[in-house]
Amino acid sequence: MRWDNLFDDLESQLERELTAEELDLEIEEERLRLGRLSVRDRLVALHEARAGAAYRLVVTLGSGERLSVHPVAFGRDWFSADVAVEGSRTRHCIVPIGVLAGVGLEVSLVPGSLEPARAPDGHPSLSARLGFTFVLRDLCRRRRAVDLVVAGGELHGTLDRVGRDHVDLAVHDRGVPRRTSEVREIRMVPLAAVLLVRL
Repeated sequence: MRWDNLFDDLESQLERELTAEELDLEIEEERLRLGRLSVRDRLVALHEARAGAAYRLVVTLGSGERLSVHPVAFGRDWFSADVAVEGSRTRHCIVPIGVLAGVGLEVSLVPGSLEPARAPDGHPSLSARLGFTFVLRDLCRRRRAVDLVVAGGELHGTLDRVGRDHVDLAVHDRGVPRRTSEVREIRMVPLAAVLLVRL
């Protein structure tokens, strides 16, 4: 009888130790997973968690400017978003993730941003593989007038060329088509200086 109690006690101690060890291992694995998350990973996970539901983030650009945005799509190193301007109007913009100085989340959104992102079949989507320069080259090809927000202010014009690490912007007045007679200057802007592209 006493032996049975002893063995039951030893068995329950062993079971508790194994459970505690498994729990410690799970906690360490989760800590490692969280340590590998990038800003992009968290933004994509939040976007997937909120699928279809409206939400806004407050992003702080490197210049200190804060914008309330609703993310729409994500690329490799950028995301596109709708940003509120005057009243109920919105403008579309492209934000390079690497120049963000911060992202403000409502407390209720934090858990969703920590969830593992879902890849449909283990492969990232096409847009997830497209870099910031690809998007700029597409805007250049379309001859789309843009506002480039840089640390020193805002430039308006049409992208003439997109290099590996810079763009050539034909600076002209807003609402005027890009014509040689209307271009005030060609401004070469390093990509690292571009904080936001407004369309």
